[in-house]
Amino acid sequence: MSRLARRAGMMTGATLVCLAGVLPARAETLRDALVQAYLTNPTLEAARANQRGVDEGVPIARAAGLPSASADATYTEYLQTSRTSFTAPKRLFNAGADLGVPIYSGGAVKNQIKAAKIRVEAGQADLRGTESSLFANVVAAYMDVIRAEALVGLNAKNVAVLETNLQATNDRFEIGDVTRTDVAQSESRLAVARSSARTAQADLASSRETYIRLVGKPPESLAPPPPLPGLPDSPEDAVTIALDNNPDLIAAHQRSLAADKDIDVAGAGRLPRVSLFASGSYSNYLNTLGGASSALYPQTDRTAQAGAQVSIPIFQGGLPAAQRRQAQAQASAALEQEIATERDVIAQVRAAYTAWKASLDVIASSQVAVDAGELSLEGVRAENSVGNRTILDILNAEQEYLNAQTDLVTARRNAYVAGFTLLAAMGRAEARDLNLEGGLLYDPQVNYERVRGKISDWGNDPAPVARATRTVDTPVQDGNIPSN
Repeated sequence: MSRLARRAGMMTGATLVCLAGVLPARAETLRDALVQAYLTNPTLEAARANQRGVDEGVPIARAAGLPSASADATYTEYLQTSRTSFTAPKRLFNAGADLGVPIYSGGAVKNQIKAAKIRVEAGQADLRGTESSLFANVVAAYMDVIRAEALVGLNAKNVAVLETNLQATNDRFEIGDVTRTDVAQSESRLAVARSSARTAQADLASSRETYIRLVGKPPESLAPPPPLPGLPDSPEDAVTIALDNNPDLIAAHQRSLAADKDIDVAGAGRLPRVSLFASGSYSNYLNTLGGASSALYPQTDRTAQAGAQVSIPIFQGGLPAAQRRQAQAQASAALEQEIATERDVIAQVRAAYTAWKASLDVIASSQVAVDAGELSLEGVRAENSVGNRTILDILNAEQEYLNAQTDLVTARRNAYVAGFTLLAAMGRAEARDLNLEGGLLYDPQVNYERVRGKISDWGNDPAPVARATRTVDTPVQDGNIPSN
């Protein structure tokens, strides 16, 4: 655990703490959404439960090297005995006890325990990866709702503008200032705008439902997200950090180490085994041994023995060799999977960095387009008023202005999501960075420390109870924007 803990300690603690900046009163912040998902998401709760199951691999492996004891008791009633036997007992009570102490198992137990401990570390890294993936999805859902609400607003405004344009065009047509073609063009653009507005509302409802699925509650007055801290200066820096901190890569490396120990476990099947044993028994014929002469015979009997046993395998039909070769093949696969995971991490980091940088450039370009589109629209309207521009020119300018605004909103969403995805791939967007107080932070090490030394056969945990919240009672979402 120490190496994993050291790596975790190297993470930038301010990554998500800064998400709790000064925000509008009663607005739901991104940090609020992340905390809510962290505490109630069923996927994350399932991953924690699975990790608790992985923790039990250590005491299970250790049990094979501990003494074992058993006792048995038997009562026998002889319903019919031989007619030629005059001393046969009619009933018998027998009790016995056995104790076995393994001394040497060829290193199988020792390596099984080591492999189980390594798999605990791999599982804890997997849990970190699940948390990071969940947070990335929550951020994307949060930004999707904000974008969708912005697009609904833009499309609604565009519909209102086109309705005004159509009314003005109809008025001008009545006085013969424009043609029927101009009216038809205005009607066509308004119909398209209304269709786009309805589509935007459907997208908003879908984004809100996705938010509910991840966070567990409907979004309410989402505040703009704060800037993301700790973003790298270059893709090379990002890759270097990710190779040290990415939880998926850490888990893959730990699994390859565990698979290497499995080779030694399989090879132990060819080595001798040494154990100590002791057993004893007690028999009581309940004064029925010897029949009428039972007083002449002892009615109880006791035995006890102890010793050492050495088992030396000579030939097992090739089983140990096949098991070792199998373990070697699986270890080879684990090594290759580690490299494949490393490739995936590098590709994810580079792609996320490129997407983040590209989105920043798109934001800058889209802002220029919005400013220019607004100025162009004003100019076209002014020129139309003196007869230098047609109604179609106004409609085109309005559409270009709307497109530029839509591109800007989308680019801002994409930049933030790409930036957070980059942090997640670098191992810097996880639960430990939320800085939760009051014991809310789930520490998988606590459960491991609790169970790793348990040897009681009766140490049960409470019956399973679902911890995640259900969403069946949440209202169906629509595409309406709440009024300010």
